[in-house]
Amino acid sequence: MNETAKRARAVIDLAAVRSNVRALRNLAPGAQLMAVVKSDAYGHGAIRCARAAREAGAPWLGVALPEEALALRAAGDAGRLLCWLWTPGGPWGQAIEQDVDVSVSGMWALREVVAAARDRGRVARVQLKIDTGLGRNGCQPADWTELTAAARAAEAEGVLAVTGVWSHFACADEPGHPSIAAQLAEFRRALAVAEAAGLRPEVRHIANTPALLTLPETHFDLVRTGIGIYGVSPSPEVGAPEDFGLRQAMTLEASLASVKRVPGGHGVSYGHHYTTPGETTLALVPLGYADGIPRHASGTGPVLVAGKWRTIAGRVAMDQFVVDLGGDHAEAGEPAVLFGPGDQGEPSAEDWARAAGTIGYEIVTRIGKRVPRVYVDSEAPDRPTEDTALTGGVA
Repeated sequence: MNETAKRARAVIDLAAVRSNVRALRNLAPGAQLMAVVKSDAYGHGAIRCARAAREAGAPWLGVALPEEALALRAAGDAGRLLCWLWTPGGPWGQAIEQDVDVSVSGMWALREVVAAARDRGRVARVQLKIDTGLGRNGCQPADWTELTAAARAAEAEGVLAVTGVWSHFACADEPGHPSIAAQLAEFRRALAVAEAAGLRPEVRHIANTPALLTLPETHFDLVRTGIGIYGVSPSPEVGAPEDFGLRQAMTLEASLASVKRVPGGHGVSYGHHYTTPGETTLALVPLGYADGIPRHASGTGPVLVAGKWRTIAGRVAMDQFVVDLGGDHAEAGEPAVLFGPGDQGEPSAEDWARAAGTIGYEIVTRIGKRVPRVYVDSEAPDRPTEDTALTGGVA
């Protein structure tokens, strides 16, 4: 382990990733599974997690940015791969040459894909996205007939193949929300329009992780799972990870940088929002908001230190925060576990989400590049693993 990893580390259990992929596949046996590894696999390391997902039988990977897709190809991944967040002038030609399925949400994007395919002399693999009510990317229903007809014409010309039609739910993490049924109905109408235009997509998909877990009628040909493959629930309303056989893959821990006795009435951290109620022991955890620890968790964030849950005392600073140990003893260098799967009784990412008033996605994704990712495999603990560089997930 490198010197920086002695300060803090995010330990990623690749066996948990594989196990989660298998569990999620079992929940949607009639559909293919796409493992979403955008944003460096939600902070877990895209290359290593993509490999683990492939090993567990994920036939598709999904990313947001073209750079993410091309990095996977450069690392040797050759399987089916969808990339969906494009802006004008993007590297369409490179993606086409690397057999990346590219998402198209409007006529401008279709024109750029067609031009790039003609220029490269290759057939572009395209998936058309319909906005069924999320209001982000995706073609508006009023423009869908035009887009599908133009895509079919390009397909007939031989410059592209429409491999998919897809959409994204707004509120699948809120079971029973009326928008779910409305979006599903709109998606079915869009599929009918695409079929009438002569398109025969390989995969139709709208289900994200919460829909995969709770809405089997939305599974169609493919389900896209992101946060679930890292063992974090999409929302408390959907259920806890263990309800679906999932295990949190990331454990965030640090070595105590300082332990000292202080008198009562001693201010702690910026602004003295916490003052010791009596003589006590303060422990310093060398992680802060520059590492992705939410400043909103000041005074509320849970940490396992010396065998007990503690709460951050005072404000989270850029590089460090303090916990009050009361009458308990610890030594510098002993571990502080911020979150993990619970094997040691530590908090979870969801516990941190509640403390910070956010969601589990943000807790794991925001852990910064100063925190090395250290890979383990609990299914084969003797198998050698590689630490990543400080710059992220490419091992």
